[in-house]
Order: sequence, then C-alpha cells, then structure tokens
Amino acid sequence: MALKLEGKKVLVSEVHEVASTAHSVIAAEYRGLTVEQMNALRVKSRGDGVYLRVVKNTLARRALAGTEYECMNEALVGPLVLAFSQEDPGAAARVLKDFAKEHDKLVVKVVAVGGEAHDASALERLASLPNRDQAISMLMGTMKAPIEKFVRTANEPHAKLVRAIAAVRDQKQAA
Repeated sequence: MALKLEGKKVLVSEVHEVASTAHSVIAAEYRGLTVEQMNALRVKSRGDGVYLRVVKNTLARRALAGTEYECMNEALVGPLVLAFSQEDPGAAARVLKDFAKEHDKLVVKVVAVGGEAHDASALERLASLPNRDQAISMLMGTMKAPIEKFVRTANEPHAKLVRAIAAVRDQKQAA
C-alpha cells in the first residue's frame, strides 16, 4: 500500500532525525532477498544498535538533505536499504558485511562517513574499526605500558642484586 503525503512526511522526518545523529550510513541493494532474510537482517541490526530502513530514493534524498550524508544522494539508485550506525561508526558495516557473506544478493553500493561518500570497498575498513569497548581497552593498554615498563626498570637493580647473591651462595655451597 502506498504512503499518503502525511505518512511520507513522518517517514522523512524520522529518517532525517536518525541521520542527523548517526555516525555512518551504508546503502545496500537488497534485490533478490526473501522476506525471511530481510527480517533476519533487521533482527541482527536491531541487536547491534543499527537503524535499518527501506526508503524510496526520493524520500531518502529529502531525509538526508541538511545532514552530513547528503553527499550520497547521487548513489541512491535502485532498491536500497539504508543502515545507520547509532552507537559506533563500524556497527552497520559489521552487520552488513557478515550478512553479505551468507547472502550474496545483498550488495553494498555506498558507504558514507564524516560527510564523505565512499564506494563499497570502504566497507571492509569501516567494519574493522574497533567498537567503543575495544577502543577503550586499546587506549588503557597504551596508557598502562609506560608505567609497567618503569616499574620493571625500577625493580631490576634489586632483582639483579638478589640473583647475584643467590649465585654466590650457590657457588659457595657447590665448593
């Protein structure tokens, strides 16, 4: 059933609101996927904090107007599903990459991050970005490394003295 004008306005404003707070957007062609496969993709994306929406291209262009993802307007051709990363920039890329491994009918057309549109080859780079918890643990590891090295360095003279005394003791006991 076709949307009436009011329904279209609501849809455009909803997608515009999501796009204005999203970290990244991916447009993928879903031609050939079954309803069950699309529902599985929706369930997976909902669990990973990704807003997934099938929108007509003209409505998508209106929704993306005034956001940093207006740059992908030229690539909105054909039946596309838009995936918006809400929590971290790589969430939508990871969901679509994993889903595309199992379903070859899903074809990524454009990836938009930080106001720049990229082709489908950028999906791999975006999917490899760490999520928030991974980034924090990497940062903590980097911050902790100099302190650990300092403590080991400060402890080494005492440890070396103890090893030297133990070696002398062992030498005297052996003689």
